[in-house]
Amino acid sequence: MLVLRPIRESDFPALLNIAHESGHGFTSLPVHEELLQNKISRSIASFSKEADHPHDEGYLFVLEDTVTGDVVGTSAIEAAVGLEDAFYHYHQSKVIHSSRTLNVYKAVDILTLCNDYTGATELCTLFLRPQYRQKYNGKLLSKSRFLFIKDNKTRFADTVIAEMRGVSDAHGNSPFWQWLEEHFFSMDFPTADYLTGIGQKVFIAELMPKYPIYINLLSKEAQAVVGQVHDNTRPAIELLKSEGFTFNGYVDIFDAGPTVEAQVDNIRTVRESVTKTVKIGSNQGGSPYMVANGKLIDYRAAVIELTLNPDSGSVVLTQAVADALLVQEGDSLTIATI
Repeated sequence: MLVLRPIRESDFPALLNIAHESGHGFTSLPVHEELLQNKISRSIASFSKEADHPHDEGYLFVLEDTVTGDVVGTSAIEAAVGLEDAFYHYHQSKVIHSSRTLNVYKAVDILTLCNDYTGATELCTLFLRPQYRQKYNGKLLSKSRFLFIKDNKTRFADTVIAEMRGVSDAHGNSPFWQWLEEHFFSMDFPTADYLTGIGQKVFIAELMPKYPIYINLLSKEAQAVVGQVHDNTRPAIELLKSEGFTFNGYVDIFDAGPTVEAQVDNIRTVRESVTKTVKIGSNQGGSPYMVANGKLIDYRAAVIELTLNPDSGSVVLTQAVADALLVQEGDSLTIATI
């Protein structure tokens, strides 16, 4: 059984292995031992903190195989981005060049550097080890965060965003960054990506072009990847779209990958999930559902097979499943379709 839970100090070796496995473009997990230790400590402090509004908290989860004890994936939520360090995007929009005298009218796409998502809640750090990319594991790792947000709404903003990994090759080369590097920077994409991951973002403000970039002036290769996702990221963005997330023209400043957004109450899992009371007994199986215990420090989520009666306020769990979810008879359980 795979169970999602908050990260612990003892998970550091597993997190370091995941950082190595995730490769280029996975900015939120740099291969840097001190920073990974700090991420774990910050997450533990965030779960322990009393909060009635979102601030600089970061909640880091791991997916554990309860049979082997192995950590097989990770995902995270940033409560409010851009409050401590500037949070940059390019926004894609249009400008019109027209002349009635010459009978010329042309719409041109531009990219403008902005901080429009300051204060938004961010879904991030999603990675599942390749051998576990099957059944409902990826969905659990991603969508269980929506149940956590629902059960702890005061800790998060009304707007939730997710930055999708943009196009780069096996060596970490990004066509979009290559154009920026040629004209404005003197470092390759993996280096810039790594520096951002370890918190050294000041070079962005110092070197990024301050004026809008005309997309038609980019290289053909760079133009082709604006707003496009890495092949490995396609399942993730399709899942978020099915939850109601939309792309509104914001792209990453390094690889031009899209950022998608949704209002919390419009997220399908948040909107359609139900709360049931736990009963302990014989579970005859049924359809797969995502379940979460509604706790904070002891948050647990999993996918289990259940038979739900819409007219009943309770749900039956076996003792083993209840133990894995840290619930007892009479406790509440948040349930959503997977």
